[in-house]
Amino acid sequence: MCGIAGAIGAITPAAIKTVQKMSTLQAHRGPDGAGFWQSEPQSGLGSMLAHRRLAIIDLSPTANQPMLDSSTGNAIVFNGEIYNYASLRQELKNQGASFKTDSDTEVILVAYRIWGRDFVNRLRGIFALAIWDNSRNITVCARDQLGVKPLYYVQSKFTDSQHFIFASELRALLHSGFVQRKLNAKSVSSYIWNGFVTGPDTIIEGIQLLPAGCILEVDVKGEIISLEKYWTLPSCSKHSNDVEPLKTALYESAKLQQVSDVPVGVFLSGGIDSSAVANMAAITNENPIQTFNIAFDESEFDESIYAKHVATELGAIHHEIRLTENDFGSDIDNALNSLDQPTFDGINTYFVSKAVREAGITVALAGTGGDELFGGYKSFSDIPLAAAWSKRFGFLPDPVLRSAGKIATRLKYPQFGEVPPQQRWGKLGDVLRARGDFFGTYQTSYGLFTADYHGLLLASEDHNLAYGVNPLLAEEIKSSISGMSQMEAISAFELSMFLGQRLLRDTDSASMAVSLEVRVPLLDHVVVEEAFKLSPRRRFDPLGKKKLLRELATPNIDPAHFERKKSGFVIPIEIWSKSSLKSVIEETFKDQELTRSVGLNQDAILNLYHAFQAGTPGIYWSRIWAIFVLLHWCRHNKVGL
Repeated sequence: MCGIAGAIGAITPAAIKTVQKMSTLQAHRGPDGAGFWQSEPQSGLGSMLAHRRLAIIDLSPTANQPMLDSSTGNAIVFNGEIYNYASLRQELKNQGASFKTDSDTEVILVAYRIWGRDFVNRLRGIFALAIWDNSRNITVCARDQLGVKPLYYVQSKFTDSQHFIFASELRALLHSGFVQRKLNAKSVSSYIWNGFVTGPDTIIEGIQLLPAGCILEVDVKGEIISLEKYWTLPSCSKHSNDVEPLKTALYESAKLQQVSDVPVGVFLSGGIDSSAVANMAAITNENPIQTFNIAFDESEFDESIYAKHVATELGAIHHEIRLTENDFGSDIDNALNSLDQPTFDGINTYFVSKAVREAGITVALAGTGGDELFGGYKSFSDIPLAAAWSKRFGFLPDPVLRSAGKIATRLKYPQFGEVPPQQRWGKLGDVLRARGDFFGTYQTSYGLFTADYHGLLLASEDHNLAYGVNPLLAEEIKSSISGMSQMEAISAFELSMFLGQRLLRDTDSASMAVSLEVRVPLLDHVVVEEAFKLSPRRRFDPLGKKKLLRELATPNIDPAHFERKKSGFVIPIEIWSKSSLKSVIEETFKDQELTRSVGLNQDAILNLYHAFQAGTPGIYWSRIWAIFVLLHWCRHNKVGL
């Protein structure tokens, strides 16, 4: 796990210095080594690659990057882990290849030499990489199937020459000198809708995120030659009820993702998903696993007792780390500054990652993906119902639907003051106006604000978004669910939006801020493919229970542990926002110049904040926190419209 950076175009002292600066800015991603390489200039043009190393597989200096293929002159920088590298290595040896290291990096480099662009279809892991192809004078970039590892890029004029510049983190590009410190107004609107920015755009104008499962080629002049999808979520016309292939993939993933030359731990909340990963890890490991849980003084947020019970059953070496309000407050600046893009959710991962890293662990397994794959969220039951009702009333004009929604909200909450509820009942009119559009219903239901208040929060609103999403991304997601059942479609939405656009990006930046690699066995692309082959009934029924995952991955754990109300890992920000964090949030919201520079309406923000402090129904902490994080991020990184 590492940080990569590079520039393709004119090789000049200024460009080299800038690439090295971007690498230094990502030192937290790779404290174990740093490297730089440049190709032989072709008419002054070529590739400049830099790497920061977090050593996990083959800790020797021979595995350092950038790594060269002496037989071809190709070079690679790579961030991630290839879990099936050992079997690929043997396959390549059988075809006559030889190796100088025991690293997965060299396996990729040799695989590219022998298999060409098809190498990416053989990789089972998490990765973002760039390969300089010396014979073709091009650079090949690729990102893993689900988008666990990020790759940001920009095409920019630098010293009067065109360059293609890339890095593992947006902030490295932002501070490189290649990019203007200018917010993307469309992305600000997307953020206010979602609480995160949806790709391929980013919060910064001009910087793009390479989509998950994509391969991109850039010529020596820094021009993009091609950008293609090599992997998409599967859509099966003929389903099966045979769960054995999925079971095999799950345990294989759990075993492969424990391959490491450094200590590995498991995040354990005590819920189904993390318990499934911990159990499979314990079964496939000869030694006791180490598990980690965050505990809170606030009892309504504390699930440490459940984690402890599961760990005891597994015979794990369990670590309980208590996070107090004082601990949170003393480290909040570091947590917020770890966010590569603004997001209302990333600091959860920062605090648990920091605690695990301080315990001497370099790699941690997380239970991410279970809800999305096996129907754990309420969206699986709520969205079809909401879409059906909105389709039924779809013949009515917008003003009627809007009025009906307002009347229903007023009946539910007779006295809500200046700010109407910004949740389910408050959004009824918006949901009805989706007219049965499945993606529109999903996005409306899980947006932070009603369409009306979203408009009030923004100083100007003319950004041509489709329910808070870039129209191209919206059409791509809609196209991907063609032929899917409703349950499969919601799973695809959750994997593409909640995970792909938010949670995985948050996890990467927050965990790498403390030099911790987080692996996600349930999101192995082979596991995902096998899950989508199953009939929806076998995979999802009964909704919300994740029965199939429990059947396959936790058969030896007392089911009583899971018979409780579902709750995710949530820091008590709602409580702390009204106590220790109150002054810093108020100060930020009252900064008129800051809110103006970000393109927000300060009056709407303050009205929302006062409604939250007053306990107005339907004004959740996440709405306040999302705006605070955006403003804090923009002030810290000195950006504006």
